[in-house]
Amino acid sequence: MWWKVSMHLTSMLFLMIGCLVSGSYAVLKLYSNMIEVIEWEVLNLNSCSFVFTLIFDWISLLFLCFVLLISSSVLYYSGSYMENDKTLNRFMYLVLMFVFSMAAMVLSPNLISILLGWDGLGLVSYVLVIYYQNEKSANAGMLTVLSNRVGDVAILLSIGLMVKLGGWNFLYYTYNMMDSKWLSFKVLIILAAMTKSAQIPFSAWLPAAMAAPTPVSALVHSSTLVTAGVYLMIRFSPILDFSYAQSSLLIISCLTMFMAGLGANFEYDLKKIIALSTLSQLGVMLSILALGFSDLAFFHLLSHALFKALLFMCAGVFIHGVGDYQDIRYMGSLVKFMPYSVVYMSICNFALCGFPFLAGFYSKDMILEVAFMSWVNLICFWMYILATGLTVMYTMRLIFYSLSGEFNLNLLLNSKDKEDLMTDSMIMLGLGAVVGGACLSWLLFPEPYMICMSMIMKSLIMIVSVSGGVMGYFCNLLNINYSLISLKNYFLVSFVGSMWFMPFLSSMKNSEIVLHMGILMEKIGEKGWLENIGPQGLNWKLTNLFVILSEFQVNSVKIFMKMFVLSVMILLFMYI
Repeated sequence: MWWKVSMHLTSMLFLMIGCLVSGSYAVLKLYSNMIEVIEWEVLNLNSCSFVFTLIFDWISLLFLCFVLLISSSVLYYSGSYMENDKTLNRFMYLVLMFVFSMAAMVLSPNLISILLGWDGLGLVSYVLVIYYQNEKSANAGMLTVLSNRVGDVAILLSIGLMVKLGGWNFLYYTYNMMDSKWLSFKVLIILAAMTKSAQIPFSAWLPAAMAAPTPVSALVHSSTLVTAGVYLMIRFSPILDFSYAQSSLLIISCLTMFMAGLGANFEYDLKKIIALSTLSQLGVMLSILALGFSDLAFFHLLSHALFKALLFMCAGVFIHGVGDYQDIRYMGSLVKFMPYSVVYMSICNFALCGFPFLAGFYSKDMILEVAFMSWVNLICFWMYILATGLTVMYTMRLIFYSLSGEFNLNLLLNSKDKEDLMTDSMIMLGLGAVVGGACLSWLLFPEPYMICMSMIMKSLIMIVSVSGGVMGYFCNLLNINYSLISLKNYFLVSFVGSMWFMPFLSSMKNSEIVLHMGILMEKIGEKGWLENIGPQGLNWKLTNLFVILSEFQVNSVKIFMKMFVLSVMILLFMYI
């Protein structure tokens, strides 16, 4: 037990020191407007240099600071949450490997060296999703790794396309790639970001990845891995200006935002509700990035990471407290038994809804107002409105079922704030959820945005939020989900609640069709026609040709006589 405690305490201490150093360095770089780049040339081939590059600017250092802050809190939290796990040391090493992979990706401006972190994130996340060795975790891990593999292939293809530039440091070439000739490259980068950030049609893996332990969800699937795609798009944001790829990204992100908010109102798994909430906020980040405001996307990425990681940690405390149930219908009136954790949970929920002066208010409110001022079309405008209302709606539904509402607990004695490590680890993130948004706003935007809107448009966000909250609370208070209305419209309810049947399309039939097509292509192609006209067929034809040529080389009289007779017969046949 001493080694377990010392390990998570030591990890937390070193990560916290790294957080303070990178945060201080980020502020220094921000106000001095300086960038440091370290390059190590590994190989030079045909005027293309294979270089391992590290960049230290305020964006990478500030994001790294937040990653280390959340990682330190999660590791300290894991000391109590995973206390009875026999392989706690392995879990700690995996989390530290993930932090290293995330740091490698954040600090790499080179498309080749970024693969070190990009593939590391995919591999370690797969191992963490299948940490609990059961069939559900295995299926979720396979769906996760196969979905993310699409983005890995897109990165590899984009590396091939960048050969013509003579290097892979995309910070040097972003303005050269703004031309329409680079449309395929833009599509590949957007595809890679969509897979990591679980946008449509790759959204099924994020709720499925909740099979991982809750500390993994708090770190990996809320604030680091899923935001890697957003971070990559922030780096490549100059190449999106005035292109078809930008409009496509806007439509897809708005659809993802709306779909996730709608699905969360029909979900009863506590962790999946929070995962769908993360999916909705990722749509918000990518949509405002597609509108050309990468600084606002980065602002929301940082503020969202604080309260969403804390939200998962609170969910883990509640799941422990009610006897390892994740269904919110088995909870209720937790405010009477776990007041300390409920306070943190309420702060996170209000920050998510954009309650004034909490972390989510400064970023989310500014994003919505800037989006309303931009060239967004009517469909995307209504998706913004509906997604905002749905966010408050499922948040109030979660509060009704778990924190207040009727008493549904089975294990009364276990429902209390008894774990000091789990509750103490929330202090830093709870403080960040309250004042983090204001501090980031003062730091990143010393000069305020000029937003000119009518009174109706200005108050529209507040009206939609209040309406969504009232509707969400009273719909569950009147028990509408159990009424005959949902049973009579079972297909519609199941369609909306299952993310438009995306998990079924991503896993069952689709996978079988793809696998059968692969087997068929192997039989017809690799072992069929391609084998005959490819290596084996070419080998057979060349062997016969060489046999004939070798006969000519020996100057045999018989061969020349046969050829003379054959040519005479052909001439006679032609004249006759």
